Amino acid sequence: MIQFDQVSKRYPTGQIGLEDTSFQVDRGEMVFLTGHSGAGKSTLLKLIMLMERATQGQVRVGGRNLRSMGRSQIPALRREIGVVFQNHQLLFDRSVFENVALPLQIAGYSAQDTGKRVRAALDQVGLLDKEKLSPIALSGGEQQRVGIARAVVHKPSLLLADEPTGNLDPKLSAEIMALFERFNQVGVTVLIASHDLALIARMRHRVLTLKEGRLVADG
Repeated sequence: MIQFDQVSKRYPTGQIGLEDTSFQVDRGEMVFLTGHSGAGKSTLLKLIMLMERATQGQVRVGGRNLRSMGRSQIPALRREIGVVFQNHQLLFDRSVFENVALPLQIAGYSAQDTGKRVRAALDQVGLLDKEKLSPIALSGGEQQRVGIARAVVHKPSLLLADEPTGNLDPKLSAEIMALFERFNQVGVTVLIASHDLALIARMRHRVLTLKEGRLVADG
């Protein structure tokens, strides 16, 4: 599903984001990505989403070489990827329903189909009864669940999460991780960047460890 082959990323400032990184994540696998702040976790996720392009090496997602992908092809790639952020990135002037519906509206889904998909996604994360509320009325854990519902509403084959439990207490963090496992169990490939080593150890999944832009452990 994801393949990095000797990938390096250097920014115009001279900063090294990744250095000679190679690994593969199989379809249907759940993998954690960890490392110190600035180790390259966010850079790696951005390369998968084509928010950044590799300086050297090749990145493949779903069998497609991103190096040869033109700008017009990027939206189709991103429709196959769901993304969950640490800070939720919700719109507080819209309801929970409207926040989750946004990717479908951009993609041109009908109102009827959008309604069905949004309510199914909210049901999966346990928030079906809060669709009319503003996200600002929700707890931090509930806001993160809205972000997850928005990430999976278009049924992506790949789910990326960048520090999704960074602002949550241990109990809520465990609940959010259980949601990711549930999506993984129905075939979604999941890659989660996190610095919470204790939580990762309890999850018992493969861990990729970055240090100063290099992959130093895979196990």
